Amino acid sequence: MRNITTTTGADIALDGDLLAIIETLFQEVTAKRQLDRSYEDMMQEIRHLIDQMTDVERRDYLAESLFHNTVRFENERLASYMQKLASTGTKKHAR
Repeated sequence: MRNITTTTGADIALDGDLLAIIETLFQEVTAKRQLDRSYEDMMQEIRHLIDQMTDVERRDYLAESLFHNTVRFENERLASYMQKLASTGTKKHAR
């Protein structure tokens, strides 16, 4: 297993754990700056991490990222649908 580092020197193991990278980005870019960071700050750090990865590692992490985003999208759609059902049910009971 290989490690990469953030611009602040934090180590990240490239073991396929996308959430570990996201958590490290939060700690190093957002929390250390006490939430005073910009879109450009985060993108610069993400690009710094990507530049250290091989093509295979980039492909693996892109696949993992797409999976996580698909699940999140599905969950948000389902939650919206459930809220719509609940509000429809509430209106029927209010009559």
